[in-house]
Amino acid sequence: MMIRTHPPFHPARSVRDQEGPRRQASVRCGDHPRQSCSRRAPPTTPSLTPKDPMTALTALTTLCPPPPAAPPAPDWSRIEDELGMNLPQDYKQLVATYGPGQFCGFITLYQPHAPSEWADLTGPMPVRLRSQIEEVRQAARHPWALPHSLENLFAMGVTGNGDYLFWVTQPAGTPEEWNVAVNEALRAPWFTYIGSLTEFLVTALSGTTRIPMFPKDLLDNGATFTPATLRSTAPAEAAWTSVSTRTIRDWANANGYDLPERGRIPSEVMQAWEQENSSSG
Repeated sequence: MMIRTHPPFHPARSVRDQEGPRRQASVRCGDHPRQSCSRRAPPTTPSLTPKDPMTALTALTTLCPPPPAAPPAPDWSRIEDELGMNLPQDYKQLVATYGPGQFCGFITLYQPHAPSEWADLTGPMPVRLRSQIEEVRQAARHPWALPHSLENLFAMGVTGNGDYLFWVTQPAGTPEEWNVAVNEALRAPWFTYIGSLTEFLVTALSGTTRIPMFPKDLLDNGATFTPATLRSTAPAEAAWTSVSTRTIRDWANANGYDLPERGRIPSEVMQAWEQENSSSG
């Protein structure tokens, strides 16, 4: 059973400050929006070079082997023209190496022109999520501070718990410098990782960095990648996250499923909810 908890987080990898020496940084916002943290990494933290995305990719493929058959490479020039912005090189290499699928049966990265709009990097979700974040925030009795401007957030992933992964697209013209922000189901708290998406995956899947909103037992079966197919659950699970997990839990408990208040919703429950709502819609 996967239960959300919020233990003290572990530091992220070394990065170079724009105006000073290398530092250790990993920032969590939401519980204490005016506070940020900076700590030294333990000696076992992998050394990843920000300017060399292949270093991080090599570490990731060693930790979590990709599928044996490489998927067809997208036309990145056309995709970037559609988006009106350049994408980080490490993301392009991730897509070319792994293709669509899930890391640890939990993390789904958006793909260009995915079969479902809910997992489509070039679809409506990145823009839609920005407005939904603000709607949820303003509906709260005490709206929380956002760690990043909404216009600087671009969604590129989702988890089985309905948490979203964003690029922090600053500096706008330098995607290799973009950091990763994780948001808990469009609400507070937020967690910001200072580094690339590939580096984030390496530290998260190796257990070096504790992502507060990720389940404690995420790595119980090791770091794995499950390729998606046309019938895979990756796009469907991303679609389910557009509906509040609270709604799905209430439906499940009313229909005889015994679910805890927190943690991952089993895929069979998600499938049952999807089937009933599809047929009723």
